[in-house]
Amino acid sequence: MSTDSSLDESAPAFPDGAFGLVGEAIGLTVDELTGDVMRVRWHVVPAVHQPHGILHGGIHAWIHETVASVAASTWFGDQGQVVGVSNQTDFFRAVRDGELTSVGTPLHRGRSQQVWVVETRDAADRLIARGQVRLQNLAGRG
Repeated sequence: MSTDSSLDESAPAFPDGAFGLVGEAIGLTVDELTGDVMRVRWHVVPAVHQPHGILHGGIHAWIHETVASVAASTWFGDQGQVVGVSNQTDFFRAVRDGELTSVGTPLHRGRSQQVWVVETRDAADRLIARGQVRLQNLAGRG
């Protein structure tokens, strides 16, 4: 997992392995992170295929939850923690390989909850999957 220089100065730094084995397997790269957007690139590899040789839908849900949670936490800052309470993902195109980009943006940010939408697109800018993640703001925790 790597990052580049377009990250918000207040955004957390991610040590190697911060996104676990899945993040390492797909080569997750954070290209942009602020309290208003998170953009990541990643690769479809055989290790994350389902038995029919296409990307497993659970990886989409994982990416959507990860992007929404990290971005929401960046926005919430030192007020406390943010935890996911609902993740709904729709799949539009099957993918066997290649690089994908996932971008998360807020739909709602309130005192107690946030809702983020994450869209995943391929190199031709075709919508592959879309997720909506609802998160609970836990003020004073951390």
